[in-house]
Amino acid sequence: MATSSADARPPICVLLLPRELESFILREQAEDLLRAPRVVAVDPPRIRYGAFARLPEAAGDTLAARQAKRLVRALRRSHGEPRVVVLYHPLQYQLARAILALCPGCELWYCRWDRYERAYDAGPARREQLERLHELAAQRAALTFGVSGKLVELEREAGRDAALVPMSADDFPAPDPDGTVVAVSLGHLGWRTDWALLRTVADLLGERLVLLLIGRWHDAECAADPDYQACREHPSLVWLGQRSDEEASRLILAADVGIVPFRVEPFNDAGLPYRILKYARLGRRTVSLELAGVRTWERAVTLAADSPAFARALAAHAGDRARPDMELREWALAQTARTQDRPLWERLERLGIARDA
Repeated sequence: MATSSADARPPICVLLLPRELESFILREQAEDLLRAPRVVAVDPPRIRYGAFARLPEAAGDTLAARQAKRLVRALRRSHGEPRVVVLYHPLQYQLARAILALCPGCELWYCRWDRYERAYDAGPARREQLERLHELAAQRAALTFGVSGKLVELEREAGRDAALVPMSADDFPAPDPDGTVVAVSLGHLGWRTDWALLRTVADLLGERLVLLLIGRWHDAECAADPDYQACREHPSLVWLGQRSDEEASRLILAADVGIVPFRVEPFNDAGLPYRILKYARLGRRTVSLELAGVRTWERAVTLAADSPAFARALAAHAGDRARPDMELREWALAQTARTQDRPLWERLERLGIARDA
């Protein structure tokens, strides 16, 4: 008897993905399995799995049988005969069951990564349906594996064996926390900002920098600036947008040091950035380029001559969020409106307009 091309090839394992691989919560582990040359991933069908559940069971089985026939035919033609089918959700069971019926000797693996039948968006009828499909899938499975000890325990309480296969996070960035400095910028992010400075500092410090940017950014002012565009895409810069004062104060507490990222030019040189005092009220110093106005509060400011010096000054504050400068905080809290307005009150008193309380 002639041997078909599918029979001549080694069997395959088919991963029935509940959604496209890029957005699947278990993407990394699926990609790991896909390193095996005989493991194949199948994206959700055009008619999504939820459609099976909305149909009467017989109609859902008919639809599943049609889809299974097309899928198995395509798999046999391009890869080989399915030997394992892996499903990740009870709603996939009808299709998986139809595949098994077409592929003698094929076994079912069932991944339990959630309590689907207790989902918040499932009403009583849907929960009952999911529970039933889960039971069918778990009973039929040659291998059930759960991502948590509790999910494995639930299967064992139901009299079934299950393997523990926790989740991974291989692709999630993991900058070394040792020596990382968390800086914060509070306020306008537009023309005044020295984007070349921030870009260079971020490149110099690399993964050792986290810069929290609190405030509105203004594309209309800076869209043509390549340094601004680079900063918008730099992973070390975290764009938080406009925040209330309450939120901003908590974010500053999570930082080691504040910054004034202003260009060195006449408009900025004469000003006194309000943020310096706000940082100081929380025991955080400020790093700034050499602007004349910021020297007004030199008690709270570290001046840097250029981008490398700015980067070094930031790095020197790594870990200061765990040891705030309480003397600086005491100084800042003493800079009250009444204290700052003292020359104005004195003049009002001399003019007989007001008497200081």
